[in-house]
Amino acid sequence: MTHLTLKMYDYHAWANGVIMDRFKELPQDIYHKEIQTGFSSISKVLSHIYVTDYIWFDIISGKDMKEALAYADQLREQIESKSIEEMKNLFLDLSERYKELLNSQGNLDGVIMVDNPYAGLLETSVSETVIHVVTHGSYHRGNIATMLRQLGHTSVMQDYGLYLYMHMPQTS
Repeated sequence: MTHLTLKMYDYHAWANGVIMDRFKELPQDIYHKEIQTGFSSISKVLSHIYVTDYIWFDIISGKDMKEALAYADQLREQIESKSIEEMKNLFLDLSERYKELLNSQGNLDGVIMVDNPYAGLLETSVSETVIHVVTHGSYHRGNIATMLRQLGHTSVMQDYGLYLYMHMPQTS
């Protein structure tokens, strides 16, 4: 049986792809259009999800959080202007790297220490960190759905229940 953490990460990667695929059906200017909400554009929300995923990938890989955050600042500047197709490719590459890393981990429930410069030391696990990545992404994909509605468009269903129906063997 697949470790639940791996299944949850697969869901996260799938849901990111589903929401990005929705933009193929919408006017091109929607992705970078400025709106009045918590983020100034959908592209900034998606960039935020990606950069946060990257930070936690670096931490799970063994980097210090300060180092991961410093690189993230550079990364954010590089990707905020990318097209939705470029972002999709970046997410696909990062998700493959995550899957390789997670599958190579001997114990996903083993303890890791995170030294957050804003919150202090945290004793956690790779598994809990991945769950954080997944829930963080879900929260912000919800932001994107709301932003699309504000712009007069619908989002797309990308919840965990649909993922299960689409990816799990069905019984008769």
